[in-house]
Amino acid sequence: MSDPSPPPVATLIIPPDVAEKFGEIVTLIQGSESMNLEERQYWINILPIMTPEQIKNLRDILTNEKEQLAAIDAKYKNTDAGGGTASLVSIEEKMKTKKQQRLRKEQEDATKEGTKEEDLLKQIESA
Repeated sequence: MSDPSPPPVATLIIPPDVAEKFGEIVTLIQGSESMNLEERQYWINILPIMTPEQIKNLRDILTNEKEQLAAIDAKYKNTDAGGGTASLVSIEEKMKTKKQQRLRKEQEDATKEGTKEEDLLKQIESA
């Protein structure tokens, strides 16, 4: 009877070429607090097929998230234990909800773009 080993810890798989070409945005994806592991992996996987505009939008969203969370953390540290804590939690929840909505929209756009690219390639191949 063998001792069962614990399941492996899931980690992101980042191809070297993606890490090299998209290093800054990969770091932002890794540090995002509004994504789970599967969402992070999804964004890593589709980076190579995203348009420059989509990449810029994703970078802007992730940078904005990082800045807003840092601002909330700074405010939270400066807030007394009694007064504004509940308000800060509410703001943070609203911000995360908006972020997730923007990421879903960006994901939908990227998926549509990928489908359009596939359709164009099929049209070109069949011509």
